[in-house]
Amino acid sequence: MSLCRIDGLKESDPIKPWFAAAEETGEYIGIRFGHIAPGKTEPDWFYLPHSEVDGIGGFADLLRRRGAEICRLPQIKHPAARSRLAVLKNAPKFLLPRRKLKWIPFEDTTRICTNAEPPAAVAWHVFDENTTTQIRRVCRKSSVTVNSFLLKHLTKAIRQFLEDQSASIPWMIPINLRGKITRGSDIANHSSYVSVKVRSYDTIRDIHRRIYAALAHGDHWANWYAYDSSRILTAGMLRYLIKIEKCMAEWHIGAFSNLGDWDAEKKLTATGCKGDWLFAPPVLRCQHIGAGCVTFQNRLTLLIQAHPELTTCSEVPQAWMESWVKEIQMDLASLLPETA
Repeated sequence: MSLCRIDGLKESDPIKPWFAAAEETGEYIGIRFGHIAPGKTEPDWFYLPHSEVDGIGGFADLLRRRGAEICRLPQIKHPAARSRLAVLKNAPKFLLPRRKLKWIPFEDTTRICTNAEPPAAVAWHVFDENTTTQIRRVCRKSSVTVNSFLLKHLTKAIRQFLEDQSASIPWMIPINLRGKITRGSDIANHSSYVSVKVRSYDTIRDIHRRIYAALAHGDHWANWYAYDSSRILTAGMLRYLIKIEKCMAEWHIGAFSNLGDWDAEKKLTATGCKGDWLFAPPVLRCQHIGAGCVTFQNRLTLLIQAHPELTTCSEVPQAWMESWVKEIQMDLASLLPETA
């Protein structure tokens, strides 16, 4: 097993105190990973604390523990330079009112909160290699990212469960900062985020442009340095800001995170690595949905979970997932008619 690490000057961790404070308020901060071994239909679940790792780091850690040799983790590609001035440009967002979207009431939902445990409401889907290739082909042909493609269809799937189906839906999108920041361990938190609002009439290209506009504006650096500046706050202050839902620049319906493409050449042959892998970011009271995806050995998987304050009934995210997959399949059929 390879335990390759990045050498260099260790920077402070602006994320860990926030997740530690969230845990103290009763939130479950474990990043959910699932492994469906060959021949199996149900995943084995693993949870790694977000106070210690981010999604990419956690996934690499799990693979390494199972015999994978992974020396270099994905690096940030966007050229936006590090800048503390970005905080000033984004500061007004923290002062804006937080308008939450209302859900159509769910049926047969227990709504029993068990925040100290992993969310009970979860659903997943695995695309075969052929469908994964089709998704990539459509995105390349349209000059958009797989992220934008998936987020468009996820939002459309979620929208039908909201009272106001014409509303803009705000998402948090984690951004990998490896290559621009250095931590003591390459699996530690290297992630910031940008916020993207998806309107009912947005195309995939609209979403793609909005994500890259946020990156060009330096929103990910603004959020990183905002958290870095919060080191002067006490743990009690952090807990209070989490309680009043001021722990992020603005309110999000949830987080959508893509760990990217892993081992497309299928070089990882360790028995414990084979199969399909699932991933979803944690959920919070102020961020009820955690939607994640990862492509491992050319098979894309989707995973979605709900915060227990929203629902503990798995039928709810299962309905979201079925709608999400249907939207993707319908788009593929229309754009690749020869494969329909």
